[in-house]
Amino acid sequence: MRQVEASRSVPATPERVFSFVADLDNLPRWQTGIVSAERTYPDPIGIGSTARVVRELMGQRIQVELRVTDYQPPHRLALASEASGVGVHAALDLQEDGEGSLVRFSMEIRAQNIFMAPMEGMIAGAASSDLAASLDRLQAALSET
Repeated sequence: MRQVEASRSVPATPERVFSFVADLDNLPRWQTGIVSAERTYPDPIGIGSTARVVRELMGQRIQVELRVTDYQPPHRLALASEASGVGVHAALDLQEDGEGSLVRFSMEIRAQNIFMAPMEGMIAGAASSDLAASLDRLQAALSET
């Protein structure tokens, strides 16, 4: 298992940030590598809600189903997915930071079998720089809305 994380102060309230990131249709607007996202659940969103996501990873496009595993507005949103024997658990934790929010974006990458174990490091390496870039994109997207 590998873990990566990044944090950033964002000039928006936790409620505003959470509302934006919890709308899974917004994933391509802020998360690096997401080409498209389509909700596959009825409103309202909560634990168990899903989305079909196309992600570009290491030069390949893969389709995965994301599942909401933790939903605590406006403080925590966690998502899980699995593709080709590698599971990813991502979490956004928000807390008030002056007039804005401190956003902590973390990922846990876990191979589901011994044959995929070498992929953990490769995916974690790519995800490490993507997390910071995603937080930059989140900040930019929130300033547009």
